[in-house]
Amino acid sequence: MKAKTIERGILSDYDYKKKSNIAGLALIVLLILIMVASMVYPILSTLFNGLKANTEVNSFPPHFLPQDWHFDNYKTGWNYIDLTQFLGNTLAIFFGNMIVTIIVLGLAAFSLSKLNVPYRKGIYFFFMITLFIPPSTYIIPNFLNLRDLGLLNSYWAFWLPAGASAFFLLLLKNFFDDIHHEMFEAGRIDGASEWGSFTRIALPLSVPIFSTLAIFVFSSAWNEWFWPSLVMQSDDTYPLATAIYKYVIQARRLDLNIRFAILTMVMLPPIVVFLLFQKYIMRGLQLGGVKG
Repeated sequence: MKAKTIERGILSDYDYKKKSNIAGLALIVLLILIMVASMVYPILSTLFNGLKANTEVNSFPPHFLPQDWHFDNYKTGWNYIDLTQFLGNTLAIFFGNMIVTIIVLGLAAFSLSKLNVPYRKGIYFFFMITLFIPPSTYIIPNFLNLRDLGLLNSYWAFWLPAGASAFFLLLLKNFFDDIHHEMFEAGRIDGASEWGSFTRIALPLSVPIFSTLAIFVFSSAWNEWFWPSLVMQSDDTYPLATAIYKYVIQARRLDLNIRFAILTMVMLPPIVVFLLFQKYIMRGLQLGGVKG
């Protein structure tokens, strides 16, 4: 009969016999529960407020659960703002940013990692230094450059800066460094060019790290509202976050329960995306940040 194996955790059976260890474990569990409650409460509060009547949302003392469930609030919120149009704008920004990330940053990271680029160590440290520059300091220079290039009120105002992410570049370079150089040497012996080595060897092996970057790019495209409000000048080009800020958050005659219903509809998709693809985040970060 095959013996049943039990994986040992941080604490053994002997450790559980000590009262001090039990007290420490209980404190850790309590802190974790407090953290979870602090994160889950705003989400549930927004969800339930979107199901209340407007008078109940403004009532005091407030009720956590709705006394009467008004599911028609979501229909009203859906008809109040054209979410599909702004969602399409957001997805266009995301896909464009992702293509630029794969082509521009992927080729740059591959060159710094596997090609004999002159002064590549200096280039590497230059990009590392840029990580310490506050992003707010180059908002105005970026805006002026895009204005001079005539790229305002176009998606290139997002796609072009996406090719200059130092964090993504360094993450990709660390990942490419872990790919054995012999694989590329074998490709060159078979007649593969540098472009062929990138497309046929590096890219297929980089699915985990690019999956991780896709989640980061999606989160940035979904949540960013300030930069689009600067570079976009027409209502039909706003991404979702900017449209929500302008037409929902700053609306004066919109009932609170409808606002919460709209915010719930906007809030749930990124949560679902994260829950479905969270394993790629950890896997990609481990592959891109651990040498060996």
